[in-house]
Amino acid sequence: MRAVVQRVAGAAVSAPGRERHAIGRGLMVLLGVGREDNLGDVRYLVDKTVNLRVFEDGAGKMNLSVQDIGGELLVVSQFTLYGDCRKGRRPGFSDAAPPERARELYLEYVKEIELTGLRVASGYFQEHMLVEIMNDGPVTLLLESKKNF
Repeated sequence: MRAVVQRVAGAAVSAPGRERHAIGRGLMVLLGVGREDNLGDVRYLVDKTVNLRVFEDGAGKMNLSVQDIGGELLVVSQFTLYGDCRKGRRPGFSDAAPPERARELYLEYVKEIELTGLRVASGYFQEHMLVEIMNDGPVTLLLESKKNF
């Protein structure tokens, strides 16, 4: 799994005919599911996400996690994180999980974060969305589950 994690002052997602989901201070997570991903990848990435120390403490150091500050998360499925642009001019997506499997692991990721007690909003799987991000810092990090497996 791959996640682009951004520290945000706020973020929102909307889709035609759907309710707009928004969060305040916290993390915006663009989540990609790879063909070889499984529940171990989900659990690794959830732990990494909620414990990532990217919020400033009283001394101005990035020592606090989204859990520490009681922040919120917005999770949006992003299969294009598995786009391979090395050949030609059009990305290939053969490393991305098939939609059914990707949906299953995406929903499991959201559920596992909810189990931590944090407020989680999510996007709309396989739909065209507009995403608003107020990146705070800016702080943007890439997390990958396969680096430790």
